[in-house]
Amino acid sequence: MADTAERKITLLLADDHPVVRDGLRGMFESAPDFAVLGEASDGVQAVELAGRLDPDVVLMDLRMPGGGGVDAIAELTRRGARCKVLVLTTYDTDSDTLPAIEAGATGYLLKDAPRDELFGAVRAAAEGRTVLSPAVASRLVSRVRAPGPDRTPLSAREREVLALVARGTGNREIARTLFISEATVKTHLTHLYGKLGVNDRAAAVAAAYERGILGDGRQH
Repeated sequence: MADTAERKITLLLADDHPVVRDGLRGMFESAPDFAVLGEASDGVQAVELAGRLDPDVVLMDLRMPGGGGVDAIAELTRRGARCKVLVLTTYDTDSDTLPAIEAGATGYLLKDAPRDELFGAVRAAAEGRTVLSPAVASRLVSRVRAPGPDRTPLSAREREVLALVARGTGNREIARTLFISEATVKTHLTHLYGKLGVNDRAAAVAAAYERGILGDGRQH
């Protein structure tokens, strides 16, 4: 009973269109487990408000006059902000997607995402899980090829870790599932990032789909 009231996911909305912010605020406030703490009309304001309000998740548009989303994400990452950033935009081009993920976004959704998908993505982001809309995942695929010819195969354990990452599982849960320590999970992640030529979870998942390591029903 007290549980529901006790744990709301707090949000900051960053979008230069007041109508979009109003729509998002109305949508999230109609659900019992979300609370909107504030709104920003550009990236600079988003960084400032995130520091002041300390939300769990920032819903960040990318192209905003007066300060874009990618710079804001990079600045929040630099500051070690606790909040997770979920990009919510109409843009899914390579030049938008990858810089946002590289800057530190936890996830990337398009504005035509259904309400339930958006709610699920915010919950996942709050837990630090990577969320990519299918359109964005396929966009990323073309940009995350390894720079060199390193095709060292992933070990069986690295594949297990990667499959769990692709399902949005956090490090602690991966450790529990595989009966290993979180430190070992991090080591496996470091190794598979190196083998795939990527720097983070989202890019690793996209690279794995592109190479057929994930996504093939016959592959465990």
